[in-house]
Amino acid sequence: MNTILNVRSPRFAKLDDSTPANGKGHFDGETSTATATEKTTLFLGFDWGTNKSCLKAAYSGQPGLAFDEIVPTIVGYAKDGIVEGLLPGNANVLYGQKALQHRLHLNLVQPMVDGVVKELPVARDFARHLRSLIGTPTGTEIRAVIGVPANADSAARENVRQCVAGLFDRVLLVPEPFLAALGFRDESKLDDSTYVDPVRNSLFVDIGGGTTDVCMVQGFYPTADDQISLAYAGDKVDGIFYEGIRKTYPDCELSPIKIRELKEQFSYVGKAPGPIIATVMVNGKSRKLDLTEQLGNACGEMLSVILATVKELISRASSDSVGELLQNIILTGGGSRIRGIDVELQRLLAEEGYEQPCVRLAGDRFREFVALGALKAARQARENQWQQVIK
Repeated sequence: MNTILNVRSPRFAKLDDSTPANGKGHFDGETSTATATEKTTLFLGFDWGTNKSCLKAAYSGQPGLAFDEIVPTIVGYAKDGIVEGLLPGNANVLYGQKALQHRLHLNLVQPMVDGVVKELPVARDFARHLRSLIGTPTGTEIRAVIGVPANADSAARENVRQCVAGLFDRVLLVPEPFLAALGFRDESKLDDSTYVDPVRNSLFVDIGGGTTDVCMVQGFYPTADDQISLAYAGDKVDGIFYEGIRKTYPDCELSPIKIRELKEQFSYVGKAPGPIIATVMVNGKSRKLDLTEQLGNACGEMLSVILATVKELISRASSDSVGELLQNIILTGGGSRIRGIDVELQRLLAEEGYEQPCVRLAGDRFREFVALGALKAARQARENQWQQVIK
């Protein structure tokens, strides 16, 4: 059964008052020191992203974070014949930032592609590494809420379960944009009549590396008709950007990592803020490239896809809810950092006749919202909603 979390239940709908919104206040940055006899369950919010993974964990009954980490989702296996001493500890496998730092001597493999597990053994290795980072007293049970793309099919969900079997004791798999809304929600402002609650009636657009997930969040667990997941996100923009560069500058061969760096530094939609001139190394020589058109085209294509998807979900909203929904369109994920994407999406919706749309950004802490929402969900989940995973 895919729908494993019933957020209509009072226990889940009323989040714990000790869980501050947006990771602020005493919930952010504290480390718990209690022993296993005092707390035997660790709740984990796990955003397993295509390019970066975020984990936030806290013990049952404790407000402070026991673990808080963002790790690049990458695994590096040592190349054959590598000279001893080049890799830290002569390791055969490195993960995350260390793998990127030593990529010259590694075969890098992405365990996740388009938001789902691509290489099961590699994903299992990566999950095992993440588990090793979380120090827990003997006998501690780990219960993890893991974000998955909206409309992830049964095979994708089962692959996630296989990857974490034996590492976590119980799991829940929940759509990422719904978790992002929970993470973005500021419980301390719910009594403020001017506060717009993102969980009440909003349209969340989570633009990640592998997928863009669009979801209507209306106070309860979204159905399949309430959400759309597209394998069109940051990685797709990278590919279009790369092809544009190769077409204009055929002698320039830039690595995927360099392409991503340039995109993250200069990306925009709408009118260019000015010429985008990047200095890169080509055949050992420094060279300046004008990338204004190539990057604008790549980002613009993704915006067109997002616009069409947002329009589709708006058409599914009831006549009683659509007016408020249009006032609460929220962009999150790495793609929300594209310069002007909120302004352009709002402009395009208004030009097509939608009534006073309001598009806003989730803010600088976009990487944390899914994991934070997952942690909130884990704290509130009922016993019969957890799924046991056995290796």
